[in-house]
Amino acid sequence: MVLRVFNTLTHQKEEFRPLAAPKVTMYVCGPTVYNYIHIGNARSVVAFDTIRRYLEYRGFEVNYVSNFTDVDDKIIKAAQEQQLTCEQIVEKYLRAYYQDIQALNVQPATLNPRATENMPEIITFIEDLIAKGYAYASAGDVYFRARKFANYGQLSKQAVDDLEQGASQRINAADTVKKEDPIDFALWKHAASNEISWDSPWGLGRPGWHIECSVMAIKYLGPTIDIHAGGEDLIFPHHENEIAQSEVHTGQKFARYWLHNSFVTIGSDNEKMSKSLGNFITVHELLQQVDPQVLRLLLASTQYRHPLQYSDASLDDAQTNLQHLQTAAKNLNFRLQDSQTTAFDEGIEQQLTQLTQQFTAHMDDDFNVQNGLSDVYELMRLINRYSQQAQINLDNARHLLDRYAQLLAIFGITLKFDYEVNAQVEELIKQREAARANKNFAQSDRLRQQLRQMGIILEDTPQGTRWHKE
Repeated sequence: MVLRVFNTLTHQKEEFRPLAAPKVTMYVCGPTVYNYIHIGNARSVVAFDTIRRYLEYRGFEVNYVSNFTDVDDKIIKAAQEQQLTCEQIVEKYLRAYYQDIQALNVQPATLNPRATENMPEIITFIEDLIAKGYAYASAGDVYFRARKFANYGQLSKQAVDDLEQGASQRINAADTVKKEDPIDFALWKHAASNEISWDSPWGLGRPGWHIECSVMAIKYLGPTIDIHAGGEDLIFPHHENEIAQSEVHTGQKFARYWLHNSFVTIGSDNEKMSKSLGNFITVHELLQQVDPQVLRLLLASTQYRHPLQYSDASLDDAQTNLQHLQTAAKNLNFRLQDSQTTAFDEGIEQQLTQLTQQFTAHMDDDFNVQNGLSDVYELMRLINRYSQQAQINLDNARHLLDRYAQLLAIFGITLKFDYEVNAQVEELIKQREAARANKNFAQSDRLRQQLRQMGIILEDTPQGTRWHKE
């Protein structure tokens, strides 16, 4: 089977061939840490975590770097509003970010570099661009000559003249005076007297946003990386600018595959969720009301290039689906205690193999998680049918459970088995089973209610009484 990914740069699906297989270098633009992340931000984090997990499932070794922008106009503004230092703002929201993504079962990145940790490299990078004639200093700022880069606009599929017209509408008069060309972008910004700054050949200032990612991607992953990823709102200008400055600096192709996730929409009009529109829900507040695994399943269940619609109904659907997925595992796990009594079932094994192959084929098609999850749900139904058989085989049961857990882990879902009970609960269940056997239904009901008050829910099956925590 061949893994194919949609490359934003070429606007088509391509066979995935990393430079040094099985090793994969992957850079994902991380957050600017000035606020709690909202569901739209989390969608990007979960989408690329899911892609990373699938690449690892396929045998690749992923070096996954995701940066933090810890110096920015938004951070300075938040610090002023909250009467804190920029460092205090960054640390506050970094802690919250880590708490949120850990709750969503996002694998730790190989590295999370910060812009402020790479200031000497940033300055050296800018000096090289100036020396090559692609950048110029102006009144304490440094700008990149975008028009001089022959392929500028290739990622966003925009003509330079169109970019010039758009830029002239966005920039203010002060920037216009400093720039040689409206489409030139900042590499270094002169700092006001009350702002966080670093010394440089151009005076006190701080880096522009775009240069930070180029420096960190090249420093930690090399001049050419396999995958560069982020939200589709980063295609222009952020990723476009990264390509220009990086390829001038190294003389090499910056990234082989560009992957971009689509937005989260909200409301009846499917409006994009964003902080600027004020229609966002933070992960921090939502996780106080919702099981993190429910939110993870919702965020992972739509193919990364498609918009994900958030609503109470979609959240409820994810909760129901998660319950079904967990119940299937508990059904079969419960049967392991009596599963040595029948011969190995080759038919079950063949169905498992076929479903696994279907899953891989679907996920190999640009990480088509909708179809991949359909295969997982079909495996869930197979597990439920097998669990209901009078006799099952231990090896068959373990193979089903192991593969089920393996595939669900790609989506960040962890199976939970909670049959280990204390002696008191075990004794009450035995007493209830004895009362049922003696047709003492009143006593049986009392014991069921007592267990429920202890947070234990009972389910009576043909194979015996099963329980789970409420």
